[in-house]
This record gives sequence, C-alpha cells and structure tokens, in this order.
Amino acid sequence: MTRSDEQALRKFRTERRVGRYIANPLVSALARLGIRTTLATELQTIGRKTGKTRHVPVAACFDASGAWVISQHGSRSGWGANITANPQVRIRQGSQWRSGLARFQPDDDVTARARTFASRPAFAGLAVATFRALASTPVSVRITFTDGAV
Repeated sequence: MTRSDEQALRKFRTERRVGRYIANPLVSALARLGIRTTLATELQTIGRKTGKTRHVPVAACFDASGAWVISQHGSRSGWGANITANPQVRIRQGSQWRSGLARFQPDDDVTARARTFASRPAFAGLAVATFRALASTPVSVRITFTDGAV
C-alpha cells in the first residue's frame, strides 16, 4: 500500500467515525426537533445488505431538476455503496422529501462542484477547503428527481 493510499484510508476512517458518532446523530437530532440547516440535509438510501432505509446527512446543491452531492469517499462510503447497489434515493429539500435516482459522475470537476455549495461567492474557497479536508476519493453524485413535485 502506498503512502497516499494509507493517508486516504486513515482520512476515511477518521471522517467515518466523526460522521457516525458526531455529525450524523447531531443532524438527525436537529431534524427530529424540526430544526433545519442549510449546511446539511438528509439523504435516504436503501441498505445494500439489509434492505432497510438508511439516513445520512449530506451537503446538497439543489436545482429545478435535482440535486448535486459529493461523496467524499466515493463508493467506499456506506451511502455511496448503497446507491451503487440501488440508485433510488430520497433527499430532503427544505421540509419536503423528494424521490430521485442517484448516479456517480466521475467526470465532473469535484472542486468546481464544491464551489457551488457555498451560500455566498465569498464562501466558495471555504467550501472547497472543507470538502478537500474531509475527502479521500471524492466524486460528484447527481440526483435526478423522479417525483415531479415542484
């Protein structure tokens, strides 16, 4: 294993622990209290092994036909592996759940995509730095809405 592979694996394991034990429970608790944040929304996938619904907080950039998210660890992440097995997902847009199909977009420029997640142009550099600090093998994911809701 090369040094960069070891660093990516270490980063993945650390970020997974932070997500599993701090970020995910915090976002879930806030959602149960009805508190929403523009920094994170919930993505619902179907577990590839259990078939049960799985919820994970993600940063998303919505447009009229869908949403963009970035899988910081590609298909190595739990939700990334889940969408590889079953691309049907639901994502919370504000207080509404939207159904869609998720697809990895390996040719998309992740750095440029991360800039679009900033609420203001002045924060684009911070958004990119945050994604870069947390990611090991980032890849953009396009969720195309299938529910026809507006």
